[in-house]
Amino acid sequence: MKVILRTDVNDLGKRGDILDVADGYARNYLVPKGIAIKASDGTQSQAKAMRRARDLRDAQDRSAAEEVATTIVAKVVTLTARAGSEGKLFGSVTASDIAAAVEAQTGVEIDRRKLDLPEPVKTLGTHVIPVKLHADVQFPITVEVVAE
Repeated sequence: MKVILRTDVNDLGKRGDILDVADGYARNYLVPKGIAIKASDGTQSQAKAMRRARDLRDAQDRSAAEEVATTIVAKVVTLTARAGSEGKLFGSVTASDIAAAVEAQTGVEIDRRKLDLPEPVKTLGTHVIPVKLHADVQFPITVEVVAE
């Protein structure tokens, strides 16, 4: 069955895409949840409009992310934390702490989920944290953790 997606769906497609999916998947899940509508000749123009709006929004999001990247890459974000004599922190510096410090020091708000921090920072020193604001915009943030 051919359907037009009304929202982005992981591993399936983006808004406005015309897809051929299994009848049961469309009939029992996509259409009742409002995720997709059945494709017909009249809905083709609606799908075009969805794709145009999606592309425009994507371009705006990308340019905003590139602007944020140019602002933040040149700066070093400094965090203070309690540490022992060997340079190990008593606690840890999490993605939320880094996002709050970036906002306080640069004035740019970054969602903590956009920081690619596999585990919290537990040592003093300089750390490079990758950030992915957009599918095409990735950049590193330099974070310096110093003792109180």
